[in-house]
Amino acid sequence: MASNDTDQLEHLQTPAMIVAKGQVTFANQAARTLLGAHIVGQDVRIAIRDPRAIELILDANGGTVTVSGLSVGGSVWEIDSVVLDSEVRLVSLYDRSERVSVARAHADFVANASHELRTPLATILGYVETLMNPKAGGDEATREKFLATIRHEAMRMQALISDLMSLSRIEASKHEVPGDSVDIVALARETAGEFRTDGEVAVSANCDSATVRGERAQLAQVLRNLIDNARKYGREKDKVEVNVEATDTGWVLIAVRDEGDGIAPEHLPRLTERFYRADTSRSRAAGGTGLGLSIVKHIVERHRGRFDLTSRQGHGTTASVMLPLLRD
Repeated sequence: MASNDTDQLEHLQTPAMIVAKGQVTFANQAARTLLGAHIVGQDVRIAIRDPRAIELILDANGGTVTVSGLSVGGSVWEIDSVVLDSEVRLVSLYDRSERVSVARAHADFVANASHELRTPLATILGYVETLMNPKAGGDEATREKFLATIRHEAMRMQALISDLMSLSRIEASKHEVPGDSVDIVALARETAGEFRTDGEVAVSANCDSATVRGERAQLAQVLRNLIDNARKYGREKDKVEVNVEATDTGWVLIAVRDEGDGIAPEHLPRLTERFYRADTSRSRAAGGTGLGLSIVKHIVERHRGRFDLTSRQGHGTTASVMLPLLRD
């Protein structure tokens, strides 16, 4: 291959190699970064340690093959081999990891959503069929008990559908920067006030106001979800603490703390995944949809902020949100 051709390949962002007689004679910067600078001059089997990929590269007809783990565990790469002459191949490598990950996440989401809806729906249908039986439906105590269960399951479905629609709206607008000014101190006190009929929520702040660029309804949803979680999983009658702290570095920190049993360390990294629950039975009994923290994460990301969870078993959990302050 002429030098001007390799010069053009050098500037491609796609990893590319020239393989002649089974040896890597050229690798562009992207390929050297991916596979290591040592691959130039080496047998192609050293550069790519996948039997199917090697078979394709050495094949007289060329073609395409998909391999896993070429860069890191779980990565997915498409390797394309073009025959330039009987002994020379142009090998290009395309990272398909994100596409595969998105497809897998979509499939998992549909499966999980279907399961979450199917369970309460099956319960409702079962109780309705029982009530249609004159013997069961004619007994007032049984009827009231079954109707209460039907109502509970219907409300659970309603909450799940509401959260699904909310998550969909948030994802649709995640690239739009919010344009309103929101006082986080006032919003925290207002949102906490919604819960005072059911349990004590204490709000403290190191400032009178802390203004951020945001969408008020979404930020209220973040606070509402975090306070609701703290109340559900904290110990009964213990206070939920909401602390707002404006920092000198241009951020406002919102920390929501409960005094519950805490969360095991292995669960913490996955709690913002859709439908993931550290304690499935307790979450469902408390009325959780498994989407609350995922919604929080997406809203915070849209507001260019950071979300974190810390917990010690037996000592409670703290959910922290950091948002950039609106500068004068």
